[in-house]
Amino acid sequence: MKNFQIIILIVFIAAAIFGVLVFSGTIPLGRDESAGQGTVVLWGTLPSALISGALETFNQTHPSFVTNYVEKSPETFDRELLEALASGAGPDLLFLPDELAYGYADKIFPIPYESFPMSAFKNTFAGAGEVFATEEGILALPLAVDPMVMYYNRSILDAEGVINPPASWEELADLAPILTKKDENGRLAKSAVALGQFSNITHAKDILAGLFMQRGNPIVRQVEGAFVSELAGGGYNFAPVLEFYTRFADPLQSVYSWNKSLPASVDSWSAENLAFYMGYASELPTLVSKNPNQNFLAAPFPQISGVNFKLTPAKVTGVAVSRFSKNFNTAFIAASEMATGPFALDISAALRTPPARRDLLAGRPTDSFSPVFYSGALYARSWLDPSPLNTDAIFRNMVEKTLANTLSPEDAITDAGAKMQLLLIRR
Repeated sequence: MKNFQIIILIVFIAAAIFGVLVFSGTIPLGRDESAGQGTVVLWGTLPSALISGALETFNQTHPSFVTNYVEKSPETFDRELLEALASGAGPDLLFLPDELAYGYADKIFPIPYESFPMSAFKNTFAGAGEVFATEEGILALPLAVDPMVMYYNRSILDAEGVINPPASWEELADLAPILTKKDENGRLAKSAVALGQFSNITHAKDILAGLFMQRGNPIVRQVEGAFVSELAGGGYNFAPVLEFYTRFADPLQSVYSWNKSLPASVDSWSAENLAFYMGYASELPTLVSKNPNQNFLAAPFPQISGVNFKLTPAKVTGVAVSRFSKNFNTAFIAASEMATGPFALDISAALRTPPARRDLLAGRPTDSFSPVFYSGALYARSWLDPSPLNTDAIFRNMVEKTLANTLSPEDAITDAGAKMQLLLIRR
């Protein structure tokens, strides 16, 4: 009965969005036009070979229109999109990763809340999808959530008599002196966890952002239409988080387990010189292929003890409708069908990530890893990154100045917040 109610809700939402938009005139259906016909072009940076099966099935089940996918390079996507839009030949749809949502907001048609109420959106999609929800409307319909988890080397833990992986950061800090090993010259030979530095820690910005958000701290907030950086001095105290993070790179601390002379954390992990690796669910096939003999499993991303909610950082992929689509009616129908139909499960399976729809998360697989991935997707969160490359530099500067003692954690965060606010103002 519960699944039937969810299915009815999804069908109602898909019909309501389209119906309200048509009725309001947002979708200009003429008397001789039939919605959902013709061809729409979908751009994205996802590998064609990875999603071709899901898209083929989607087209077969929607014979009244065709969705053609065009794979673009991440390095040239921005330039090609701007050039295509300038020439009037841009795509109708975009596979939109959360990190590009802010920068592409002026190129996307936001679905108004009169058409898709926020309550319905929250009931349909996991919380991570709310990164696409702005005051102007919904920038993209979520398809897949890629939560960060803590991969752990079972052999390393077994050798030290550690029964279970740590559930909290406090437990992880207690394990760091036990699992970190030094050679005869006092150099790190094996590390408990890669934290504290930036340049050689895979996903360093995402890990640190996750720690910030676990304290209940939004990183970017929209207030009366304007986006503001909470790092710039809201009511939140980020300094203890930064201080905790950098402690793992301080040789004077008991938790010292990482320094900038070590290889990239993902490489240390695959070489079995790292007990815990903070990585994404989608990385599992790559991690297995790099070391097929490695004995490892996944555990939830550590939490802060005593907090009454869970949170793990995540990446979210959605489908957005271009403001400049030449076949808006069909583009909107295609996006709605992708998010609310079987395609959502097919694409998440192709990406090796959990789906974004709550009803699909209820049917989690029973292999060794998926239960952790699926449960993490339910309490995963992302944030509206104004410029991934620039914020990487801002976070790097924040960490490195703290480590060098050129700025206190408080001043490093204030400096980072001011720089991020400039990025938000430039929109």
